[in-house]
Amino acid sequence: MKKYRSKKQGNIILRTYDELLKLWGCDFIERDIPTSFGTTHIIEAGKDGSPVLVLFHGVGDDSALMWIFNASELSRHFKIYAIDTIGGPGKSVPNENYNESFDDIIWIDQIFDCLKIDKAFIAGVSNGGYLVQYYTLKRPQRVLKGISISSTVSAAAPSELVDEKNARKAKAAAMKNMMKIFLPEALFPTDRNVSKLIKKMCGKNYNVFTDNPVIMAHYKGLLRGFNNMAMRYHKVIAFTSTEVDSIRDKLIYLVGEEDPFEKLGGKERLIENKMNVTFYPDAGHGLNHELYSQINQKIVQVLLG
Repeated sequence: MKKYRSKKQGNIILRTYDELLKLWGCDFIERDIPTSFGTTHIIEAGKDGSPVLVLFHGVGDDSALMWIFNASELSRHFKIYAIDTIGGPGKSVPNENYNESFDDIIWIDQIFDCLKIDKAFIAGVSNGGYLVQYYTLKRPQRVLKGISISSTVSAAAPSELVDEKNARKAKAAAMKNMMKIFLPEALFPTDRNVSKLIKKMCGKNYNVFTDNPVIMAHYKGLLRGFNNMAMRYHKVIAFTSTEVDSIRDKLIYLVGEEDPFEKLGGKERLIENKMNVTFYPDAGHGLNHELYSQINQKIVQVLLG
């Protein structure tokens, strides 16, 4: 499945990706490692011997954009590995095995093995926050502690676990909510609409995006050129209450009060399941950008004490 809608649009995304990396403010190297599902692109920063922190971005974006305001500070404390999700718009390249049989856990296992990581801290944003939860559930022996940013606990209501009809209704409702957030701006990504969409997603500090021409060029390129169907093989699993109990002590959630996804039920789900969460007023889905200084400090504090 093609990641980009056209070669020209793909080139724009990759060119602005490299321009974003120039703004990271730290030394880094880029690596491509082999996995069963294709080559996975990794941005590596920080000193060898520092505690390892593996980073996962969300759907429809990439490592260059996701960690632009975090990499410099985090690499002072950790050896960071920022992973471009396979099937996403970054530099990872899927192969013919990236299909319905794709397994996130096997993919991450292979990344850890190739990088010779036994145990690590892990952190992610949005869908990357889900990957943090899922990997902590399935591979607790490899996760020291996880931080899930702008995400909610993947806990199913009891009816969703036993009633297929209710599960379909819940999935349809989630899709409808997604459309409310992204449409119509994402369908017509003019400069004006890109700015409007960012303001819908963020709190009062949305200008960290809109005042940065490189970020805006890249984000517009993603909306215009990335084929979102390329992420279709990444499945989201609803956890049982027992599974949620098993990951609770290892996970920290950082959430913006103005995050539209949290307002649609994510916040209540975190509270109901008694997850360890910190809420940030006046911040939205771009929390680690909007309040990057606070979030950088919080990550270091949580993981290193």
